[in-house]
Order: sequence, then C-alpha cells, then structure tokens
Amino acid sequence: MTPDLPVDTLDGLVRASARHHAGRPAVSERRRALTYGELDALIDEVAAGLLALGLPAGARVGVYLPKQIETVAALFGAARAGGVFVPLNPVLKARQVAHILADCTVHVLVTSRQRWEGLRAADALPATLAHVVLVDHDDVPGTLAWADLRRGGGQTFPSTAEGMVSLSASTDGADGVAAILYTSGSTGRPKGVVLSHRNLLTGALSVATYLGNTAADRLLAVLPLSFDYGLSQLTTAFLVGAEVVLLDYLLAADVPRAVERHRITGLAGVPPLWTQLADAPWSEAARNSLRYFTNSGGRMPRPLLDRLRALFPGARPFLMYGLTEAFRSTYLDPALVDTRPESIGKAIPFAEVLVVRADGSEAAPDEPGELVHTGPLVAQGYWGDPERTAQRFRPAPACARLAAPGEPAVWSGDTVRRDADGFLYFVGRLDEMIKTSGYRVSPTEVEEALYASGLVREAAAYGIADDRLGQAIVVAAVPAAGDVVAAVPSDDGSGPTDALLGYCRRELPAYMVPQQVIWRDDLPRNANGKLDRVAIAAGHPAAPAPTSAGDPE
Repeated sequence: MTPDLPVDTLDGLVRASARHHAGRPAVSERRRALTYGELDALIDEVAAGLLALGLPAGARVGVYLPKQIETVAALFGAARAGGVFVPLNPVLKARQVAHILADCTVHVLVTSRQRWEGLRAADALPATLAHVVLVDHDDVPGTLAWADLRRGGGQTFPSTAEGMVSLSASTDGADGVAAILYTSGSTGRPKGVVLSHRNLLTGALSVATYLGNTAADRLLAVLPLSFDYGLSQLTTAFLVGAEVVLLDYLLAADVPRAVERHRITGLAGVPPLWTQLADAPWSEAARNSLRYFTNSGGRMPRPLLDRLRALFPGARPFLMYGLTEAFRSTYLDPALVDTRPESIGKAIPFAEVLVVRADGSEAAPDEPGELVHTGPLVAQGYWGDPERTAQRFRPAPACARLAAPGEPAVWSGDTVRRDADGFLYFVGRLDEMIKTSGYRVSPTEVEEALYASGLVREAAAYGIADDRLGQAIVVAAVPAAGDVVAAVPSDDGSGPTDALLGYCRRELPAYMVPQQVIWRDDLPRNANGKLDRVAIAAGHPAAPAPTSAGDPE
C-alpha cells in the first residue's frame, strides 16, 4: 500500500533530477529558463538565506506570487530549509491573504513590491510576520531583497548536498510537514490542509505512474500552484526529470500558443478552463503536440469531452476525481472513456477508495454511500482546527482491506456508488459549498464581504447550476435601508445591485463575485433562528447543485 519513495523530502526530487539530468531544462517562464542543475543550486541559495534569517524548524513560509521561477524556488527552498511552505493564490485580495498569514502564523512572506504595498495599505500584515522578501526590489526599508536572500542575508553558506544537510532543521523526513494548502470551508474562512512530504511524494509517484510521465514530457502549468492539482504539475515533472513551463495567461488563446511554442505534451485543467480552450484557436502543431490532457475539479460534460477529443486526436483524456484532503482519489482509464463515460474510474495507485453506508459498513454494488479514502495520500488534518479535523479525518471503516486498524481516512461527504465491476460513479454532494470556475467557495466568506459593504442587513450566498462556470454564485439579500424599494442607491444612481457588486469586485477575487443579487424584504429562518440556506436556495427558480464536504479539485 505504501510505496518505496525515491527521496525523503520534496526538495529531494529536484536534487535527484539534478544528479541524473543536470543539463536538462527543468522550469521556464516568459524568457527565462533553468536547468535542473541551476534550479537545484537556486533552491540551495534560497534555503541557506531562509536559515540565515533564523527560520525555525517547521516555520511557515508564505509565497504570494504569480507563477514564476522565484515562486518555485521559494516553495522548494522552504522545504529544503526545514520549513513549511504556504502558497497563496495570487488572485486573492488582502482580506483573504491576511486571514491565511495570521491563521498559520507565517514567519517569512515572499512576494512582490506591488502586492506587499497592497497588503500594507490594507493593514493585512500580521505582527507575527518576521520577514518580508521582495522578489523585484532591493530598496524598500523593512524588507529583504530576493538577491540578498540568495546571498544568505550577508552570510556565506555551502551549497553542496552535505552542507545543506548540516543546515537543515528538518529531522522528520518523509513524515514531516511540507506544506499547508488553503481551501475554503463550508462554514467559514479558508482552512489549511496540512500535507507531509510523504503525501506529496506519494501523489507525484502515483500520478506519474498512471500518466506514464518520463523525462521527455513538457508540462504546461496553467493552474495556480496553491491548488494541489496545480502544484502536482511541478512535483510530477520533477520526479521524472520532465520540463515545466509556467504560464499566467490573460486570454484563453495564450494557452494554445504556449502549447505550440514549447511543444507541450501534458496539459491539466478544470471544466471552466476546458470550456474556454475548446473555443480557442488551435494551430495544427498545437493540436498534435499533446500526448494527454487531464481534468479534475468537477465533472466534465460529455459534449465538452467530445469536442476536446476531436480537437486533440492524438491525446489521451484522463478524467479524475480528487480532494485536497487526499490529493487525488480516482481516475478513469482513457481506454474506457467510450464505454463508461459517466464513471470517475477506480482508485489511483497507492490509494484505497471505499463506498460506505452511514453505519460504517460497505455498500453493496450500485448502492449509494459515502466515498472514504484511505492510504498514504491522506493529509494530516486541518491546521489549528481539531474540531473540523475530527469531523473529516476519522479512523478507516472496518471494511477497509488495506488500511491498518485505526489508520486515519478521509470521509469525503460525497455520495458515490460502485458497480459490479468496481467502477465508481458520482451521485451527489452533501454540503453548501459552491463550486465555481474550478474553485470551491465558502458562502460565509462571500457573505462577510456583503455585510462589510454596509449595503445589506442580511444575506445568503448559494450556487445554481451554470453551463459555463459549473455553478454561479447568487446572493439573496435584505437591503440595509429597510425595504427593497428604499434600498440605498449607488453613487452614480445605478441602483443597489451595482453598488453591492462594485464593492464585491473591489474586495473579493473575481471568482467569488456574485453573478446575481436577489433583493428580498426578509429571509426564511430555521427553528434555531438561523438563516435557512436550504429554504433560501429552494426559492430560486433554478435549483442549486450542492457541492462536496471535502475539497474536490
């Protein structure tokens, strides 16, 4: 069940590939590129610099940057220094970043001057933050320049493997904490999923196994590195010595151009992105470049899959199901896409996926039950949140065949069924999470922004089915002015809806901004006096599609 890992820590993937493929390209973005030997040396420098700053073992290193070489070096440099990296989605605004920095007590933040100034202006830099490293400036008081960090804060450190071992504060090896990935919770702000080196290394090995990755592959990283699905593009490539091309695209058409220019062989996406890419212009060279494409983060509609298969005739489609708490759970063999197009497949290598009744017994064939994931991919829990950890990470059920007694499992909250041949089918999701544009959005986090606007007295956010977004965010709100007619207009006189949405656009990432506001005189409540989300959503003309209690990619 537990594989033999090629290295003990995540940064060791780069070290190992540097030994075997020192001159091969490792990572590139825009007009910059590094070989594995160069990337390994840069990671050494960053790790030494972090240790020179007094980084304690297990201290958190936040990285708030777009996809660029410094981002990769900071993440893996933190791991090499014995720290824990915390990648922050670059689309997050000050409100969300401040929560993450404070929640896991980030010790060092690596970011850009523009982002740092935005956080400082919003008073979003917690007092517990000891150091800020700016990758693009060296003249800002109170911060450290990237070049100075690489120089070890003015001190000289050995860059050999032996020297770095003596500098590293990590003694836990594969079982030590490597990363905290933040994902929205169903009842509040984002929660940090704690991942060990073993979790991430096993995930890389599992995915590379069924995708058949080799050093000849070139992967285009278009998803945020703060997602486990996006981060996986790095770890999977580095495991086998493949090349990763980092791309922050502005238009969907940027992706086909990058595929052609870099002769990309592997491309990962979520359904909303694939919808855009299916409509983008693809050259013949780009269409024939891909060896495979993967989907996670939501079910891919069959018409969209058919369009992509026609667009990429030589590429194998890998349809996957996963959740951040266990990385990835299932995939469907591309050879079975035509015969089982509705299936989410079977368990990935090194995972056991069970379908369990409410009493913990195993469900019969075609009987709906909860998906439970066991094995070495199961995360260590939620950072600083034992209550929610106890709810989601519980002992494996007695019907588990490969899990040791008492071994923790992820109880996903997703309902699935397994047919007589062992293939799994998604049935439904149990909680109120909104899945939009490939993101999981907490209704409470949207509502916090609505209340902060001062324009609403009560509000409830929920999702409705949307062909383009997966789900669209809708808000039912009672205006602060009293009745709907007397609601406070916006400054330009265009009405309360424009005022409220304008505030949301300033304070929230684009994917969190509601698509529709429905003004009401009051909102229904349950017996405890709380807003009744089910009744509120049921009052919408289009029934909402609930989402998962875990964190599906």
